[in-house]
Amino acid sequence: MAEFVRVAAVGDVPDPGSLVVEVDGELLALFHVEGTFHAIDDVCTHDGGPLASGELVGHKVACPRHGAKFDIRTGAALSMPAVRATRTHDVKVADGGVWIRLGRAQGVAGPAPQAAIPGPPPAGLPITAPTGGAAGPRAPAGLPGDHPAATTAGGDMGALCEDRVRELLRLVKDPELFVNIVDLGLIYGVTLTPSGDAPGKQHVAIDMTMTSPACPAGPQMIGDAKRTLGTHPEVAAVEVRIVMDPPWSPDRMTDDARDQLGIF
Repeated sequence: MAEFVRVAAVGDVPDPGSLVVEVDGELLALFHVEGTFHAIDDVCTHDGGPLASGELVGHKVACPRHGAKFDIRTGAALSMPAVRATRTHDVKVADGGVWIRLGRAQGVAGPAPQAAIPGPPPAGLPITAPTGGAAGPRAPAGLPGDHPAATTAGGDMGALCEDRVRELLRLVKDPELFVNIVDLGLIYGVTLTPSGDAPGKQHVAIDMTMTSPACPAGPQMIGDAKRTLGTHPEVAAVEVRIVMDPPWSPDRMTDDARDQLGIF
């Protein structure tokens, strides 16, 4: 079992306040709140942000990168975009110092995700890809036949417009959070232009962001968006443009997304 290691003097951390400390080569966030010390990994489970430098309100700390909140007592993820807890560590005060023993497991789990739409992540997706063809547009891979996006050219999908594009994009879900990309606030803009190669059809350009620049689910969401929009008979091609300015924040989510993730 790991041993307690002295990391600071009691007076080194104001109340309330935080301090980055190192134990056995690992960086931890040490917090002092209401006379009690708590320690968690100094790593946001969403994007690796430094939690010790985040805003501390009571026993909640917010990651400075994207605003994910954690309970410093349990490590629980309390708000999006984090869904996994961070590890907690044992803390004791003795001989005027603060001592930490590394924990082994993560703390309490974050908000429970909802059911996801199945479908494997695409590989090697191009930025712009024509859709449709002689056989007509196909439903996105992995979607059930009765899913709204499975409607083919023979069905009535409504005239193509920005609102209709956003309705279709609501069928695309973040595979980590299981909330659709529109309600998550990932869609910054939709542009429709007549296609020069396919009369009567339109080129659809989507300005889309990610919850973090290194989001591992990015390629899958891009591919799902293209396949879903490609089911509409008036779509000639789909282009997804990834933008990071302004950066995404939880404030961009709709109330429906907050309800699904248990954020109040």
